[in-house]
Amino acid sequence: MKPTLLIVDDERGIVDTMKAYFSPQYEVLTAYNGQRAVQKAEKQPDLILLDINMPGMDGLTVCQTIREHVSCPILFLTARIESADQITGFQAGADDYIVKPFGLDELAARIAAHLCRERRRNRPSNLRFFGECAVDYSARTVTVRGEAVPLSRREFDILELLSLNAGQVFDRERIYENVWGIDGGGSSDTVMEHIRKIRAKLAAHTLRSYIETVWGCGYKWSG
Repeated sequence: MKPTLLIVDDERGIVDTMKAYFSPQYEVLTAYNGQRAVQKAEKQPDLILLDINMPGMDGLTVCQTIREHVSCPILFLTARIESADQITGFQAGADDYIVKPFGLDELAARIAAHLCRERRRNRPSNLRFFGECAVDYSARTVTVRGEAVPLSRREFDILELLSLNAGQVFDRERIYENVWGIDGGGSSDTVMEHIRKIRAKLAAHTLRSYIETVWGCGYKWSG
């Protein structure tokens, strides 16, 4: 589903130009005055482009009216901006300012950045850091200093089991039962090969060894 933009400006030419530009990528709602903008905000758009200097209900008033009811980014469109005006706008609930005249490519980049930030903020995450290594159990990803470590499904399952129980020793049989199940058709020797691969992939990004061999017992996460 496309994200939804609400574009609010009393200059119809600006609204029509932006709508034509953004329609291929977004669902676009439009309003030409503050009162109509408040009504359109009930549709819960993903981002609002809001002109400040409109007759009647101006952009600041619109922002103050709807801010308690919408959590999406609100980007003010303005012909000029002073520091005091910026402070007033941010206090009203604005997230950013776009100064007219602006390039549509720049505006598109700003919109994309704000929507990306919203997705990161709203995405459920179960994240743990082990030194320079970050494990996101919800997204099933591992990164070292921001660089992705590509793991297969079984490799991640093993890393997940060990890292969630850091310091606890698991023998090969127990790892196999947890990851493949007691009815798995393979052998616990498979665990050794998967751990070898996990170590090799981590070693490509860090000198730190996270999976420690406890001789005669099994493996443990030493993060």
